[in-house]
Amino acid sequence: MIRPLLRMGDPRLLRQARPVERFDAPELHTLIADMEETMRHLDGAGLAAPQIGVDLRLVIFGVERNVRYPDAEPVPRTVLINPVLTPLSPETEEGWEGCLSVPGLRGWVPRWSRLRYSGFDDRGRPIERSVSGFHARVVQHECDHLDGILYPMRMRDLSRFGFTDVLDAAAAD
Repeated sequence: MIRPLLRMGDPRLLRQARPVERFDAPELHTLIADMEETMRHLDGAGLAAPQIGVDLRLVIFGVERNVRYPDAEPVPRTVLINPVLTPLSPETEEGWEGCLSVPGLRGWVPRWSRLRYSGFDDRGRPIERSVSGFHARVVQHECDHLDGILYPMRMRDLSRFGFTDVLDAAAAD
């Protein structure tokens, strides 16, 4: 089922999500299926449970090809529960980000260049990966939602924040 998405300004997006305690439960599988359907419907690269009003530390992400990120390398479909992110170096890189909860806008956001993430899949099996590039950016963006952080809060330069169509038109000039 496609779930309604919370948008920036809704105070529920600013809360700290609570850990998932029951794995491999029917209600968890239903929630994940709904999140996947919602993400696909909106052409998202990822979705966090708080974005649909569910206060749990659960994110999904994955991209093969996406109209919103045409130059992005593929990111494997992942269900990540109770994630922990660890930077592998202090190096950061900036890049454009958008968000389903901040529709029509995009901003230039700094993120760790390389990181390790760990957590669990829907059945409670451990996941641990070291990643870089777009994969690292997507994971950080989605996990920020679990701590009540939206990407504009990470931006250093608000002159690089604007409506997607206006930014695209300016880039074409």
